[in-house]
Amino acid sequence: MHATKGDQLVQHGRVVGQHDKVGEIVEVMGQEGNPPYRVRFEDGHEAVCSPGPDTEIRHKEIRT
Repeated sequence: MHATKGDQLVQHGRVVGQHDKVGEIVEVMGQEGNPPYRVRFEDGHEAVCSPGPDTEIRHKEIRT
């Protein structure tokens, strides 16, 4: 998984009724775009994330 600053990180809900969490990657802490990432979520809180299989990266140049 590779990302750059400004990409979106989407953590998909794991159970029925749980919404996806969407955040903006504000810092790539690993080498060459690898995790961990510092992410600012829509509600304003920030967290350091090492994404799992339920996570998707949406690259900023691809989003419309």
